[in-house]
Amino acid sequence: MNTPLRILVAEDEMGDVLLLKKAFAVAGVNPPVYFAGDGQEVLEYLEGHPPFANPVEYPLPNLLLLDLKLPRVSGFEVLKWVREHPTLHSMLVVVLSSSDNPLEIERAHALGANSYLVKPRDPAKLVDLVKRVQEYWLGINTDAQELLIAI
Repeated sequence: MNTPLRILVAEDEMGDVLLLKKAFAVAGVNPPVYFAGDGQEVLEYLEGHPPFANPVEYPLPNLLLLDLKLPRVSGFEVLKWVREHPTLHSMLVVVLSSSDNPLEIERAHALGANSYLVKPRDPAKLVDLVKRVQEYWLGINTDAQELLIAI
């Protein structure tokens, strides 16, 4: 059975949240997109702690889009936690940061990020980036699942 696709976005800047919501809508991103405002909220969501205890309302994502500079628990700490988690360690994690600092990119990859993308400031480029994320990362996920079903 094909698992429905879901995205969790970890982003604390309300302006970026609004831009991302609009980009997902304009890009026609089909999977449900959920938002968390800080690193601690991401951990609570992934663990299913209240207020995220209802798995129908707050299902586990297939893809985590992770900002690095999050309050309470940093994106680096979230990434490390996900990679060490016994059941979530293989979750797709794509860092989506405004920083193009080579040291941060290197650290994110060393901690196990599947990819590192720099947030464009141009809304049209953000729409394009969101489309590419869906096509590449979620397309891979869908193709692999369909292949497993066919076998």
